[in-house]
Amino acid sequence: MLKIGLTGNIGSGKTTVAKIFEFLGIPVFYADDEAKKVMVTDEILIEAIKHTFGTESYFEDGSLNRKHIAGIVFNNDVDLQKLNALVHPAVFRAFDKLEAQANAPYIIREAAILFESGSYKTCDRSILVTAPLEMRIARVMQRDGVSKTDVEKREARQLSEKDKKQLANDFIINDDKHLVIPQVHALHRQYLALATNQ
Repeated sequence: MLKIGLTGNIGSGKTTVAKIFEFLGIPVFYADDEAKKVMVTDEILIEAIKHTFGTESYFEDGSLNRKHIAGIVFNNDVDLQKLNALVHPAVFRAFDKLEAQANAPYIIREAAILFESGSYKTCDRSILVTAPLEMRIARVMQRDGVSKTDVEKREARQLSEKDKKQLANDFIINDDKHLVIPQVHALHRQYLALATNQ
């Protein structure tokens, strides 16, 4: 089965694009959502997080203490890498499980850090959803109710869109000038052809 990575910087609209692929009948694996899920369901991962970041990483009811974890990793790249190294294997296992169950010509792996994590290397092709920076900032400010400074800090933690363009195979432009659905349909046809010839 053909594996397609889908990414884009914050506010680019990658989730909207993923939903269009889903509407076309293509299974989509949401890596960020799965990471949140496995952090509270995978016992081995939970113990590893407690060991690395302290037992206060979880509340007594078993839910993740996101504030505690965020306070550690968002200002320390080494600790962020440690957390990612713990979480990513569990996410990869979940993706493999979905892929094994899927009955489709290809599968989409949607991930904010597709390139940063190196998981794009396991994909046959990768899509980058792009949009102008100011437009992305405005979208996130409206969506999340955060300040421009907060969005800029989150943006700075990701690989730049320029660098991602060097790594991506395919592109979807999500601005006010280009319609997204026809771009998704064109890639869908391309991937169906690739899957047939695989």
